[in-house]
Amino acid sequence: MAIPSSLKIVAVAVLAGGIGLLAGQWVGGGGLLTRTELGQRALQAWYAKDAPKPPAGLAVAQRGAAVPSLTLPGLDGRPLSLPQAYAGRPLLVNLWASWCGPCIKEMPELDRYARSQDGSGVQVIGIALDDRDSVAAFLQRVPVGYPILLDAPGPRDAGVRWGNPKGVLPYTVLIGADGTLLKQRIGPFADGEIEGWVD
Repeated sequence: MAIPSSLKIVAVAVLAGGIGLLAGQWVGGGGLLTRTELGQRALQAWYAKDAPKPPAGLAVAQRGAAVPSLTLPGLDGRPLSLPQAYAGRPLLVNLWASWCGPCIKEMPELDRYARSQDGSGVQVIGIALDDRDSVAAFLQRVPVGYPILLDAPGPRDAGVRWGNPKGVLPYTVLIGADGTLLKQRIGPFADGEIEGWVD
């Protein structure tokens, strides 16, 4: 028995609508799929496929392996080496810039989470891929209580070294107390979402 053409059209329309809905949830910055570990891994693979190759000789972090050491200045100019400066503590490192709207939106949530941690809990660190004056002016308007380091955006920046070759911001990594890269996240955190991601 042949399927009526009108039923075929409806089936194709439903299928197309379903694919469109999934795509919207996938690539939409706040999509549900990007809020899962599986979705994040797929998103990172999608971005990495056409990202520029890291410069020759640059050590790039891989999930499950130790992160390459990184020494960057704070706003006061004093250098801080990661992950060594907080050895024995998990680190949540967030890369951002003062011109990045989603980065700015998530900073109060990162600050709330950082303030909820005690001296042995997760240490939140911000790395601004931005110039010192812009970062200092921004932090006057939106202060945070966690350390902020500075890095220049480019092919050797902290994001590239820690697994973000495309340079998408915001970008966050979770580093275990032993210095191992545990998780990577492209995109901002929503209110109350960090605890679940870290756990």
